[in-house]
Amino acid sequence: MDYRNSQTPPPYYGGSSAGLTTQVNTVMRKVYVRMFIGLLISAFCALGIASSPSAIAFFFGNKIVFWGMLIGMFAMAWIIPSRALKMQQGTLLFWFCVFSALMGAWLTPIFFVYRIGTIVYTLFITAGTFGAMSVYGYFTKSDLSKFGSYLMMALFGLIILMIVNWFAHSNTIEWVVSIVGVLLFVGLTAWDTQQIRRLAQANLDPGVTDRLATIGAMNLYLDFINLFIFLLRIFGGGRD
Repeated sequence: MDYRNSQTPPPYYGGSSAGLTTQVNTVMRKVYVRMFIGLLISAFCALGIASSPSAIAFFFGNKIVFWGMLIGMFAMAWIIPSRALKMQQGTLLFWFCVFSALMGAWLTPIFFVYRIGTIVYTLFITAGTFGAMSVYGYFTKSDLSKFGSYLMMALFGLIILMIVNWFAHSNTIEWVVSIVGVLLFVGLTAWDTQQIRRLAQANLDPGVTDRLATIGAMNLYLDFINLFIFLLRIFGGGRD
């Protein structure tokens, strides 16, 4: 189900051309609606924690909670897609919402590092960039699947570079990471969108396509969040 790790489409269940178009449109609509719900959950969680000193102390003043939250997000990002076909749709959607809430909690510190005007400004830029690349990925006739392996290698390279800079604390590396991160997730947005569309075209079984919509929403959600974070680092301007 995690199409980032497999290029083999799920089985085709037949149907007319008009039915296929309707199916694809239905899946894509569900993808964007669920992605938007995930972003709303993250935003409300981040704002809620930022406005509560006790919540801030709980999540960021307790090392066990802090590292548990981080490890939990990484584990869920791996487990949810890999177990998607074995979960009930309601369960899958529930865990996506939990993941979105944890991500929102993790993003809380941006309200103390950056000015609110910068955050809002960057959010609009992110939305515009994401929207443009998702539209491109949906309508382009070019086969973007050939770039998938390169994007994945770049992602792993970016993670390694970020780990290195965790210890090096280099402003130059930080700048390079931010630029590469923006370019990478711009590409992943288009690629993920095209992959979702192709899988929706290849499968008309309602049970599978509904799960596809949730996993697609999660992948695009992560593209949006990461694009936002890296753009925020570039436009930065921390609090005075």
